[in-house]
Amino acid sequence: MSRRGLHMLLFLAFLIGIIAGLRALTAPAAVAWAAALGWFDISQTPLAFMGYRWTPWIFTLLALVELVTDQLPSTPSRKVPMQFGARLIMGALAGATIGAAGGSLVGGLIAGIVGAIVGTLGGAAARGKLASIFGKDPPAALIEDAVAIFGAILIVASV
Repeated sequence: MSRRGLHMLLFLAFLIGIIAGLRALTAPAAVAWAAALGWFDISQTPLAFMGYRWTPWIFTLLALVELVTDQLPSTPSRKVPMQFGARLIMGALAGATIGAAGGSLVGGLIAGIVGAIVGTLGGAAARGKLASIFGKDPPAALIEDAVAIFGAILIVASV
């Protein structure tokens, strides 16, 4: 892979990390679907399981649960350690999977973690700002859902 191609791949890993910061399970669901559909090849990597037949279905189910529970007032802030940690782990997994497609698993992992930090903190700030504009949180949450879903699709389609 050319140097420019590697930089683009790492940038996409960073972007999928941002998606994980917004919605932790949307990022690995999108990456698993892309791998399972053959949009990129990870079959000879340690992350080959991301392209297995059932992996995208499992992550999709978990992502749908997350989309519902995110709307509940009892859901903790994404910045508490447990929630933040989950976003870092999912950003790392999704980023590493994209990186592995180009032979840079570790680079993708790091880019995914950095993206997840940016997405977690930036997403919380943006959602708070939107919620204050709307005077309530649900419209802001739905906008964030849409950004995460469509952003993830655009990113994996670009790998």
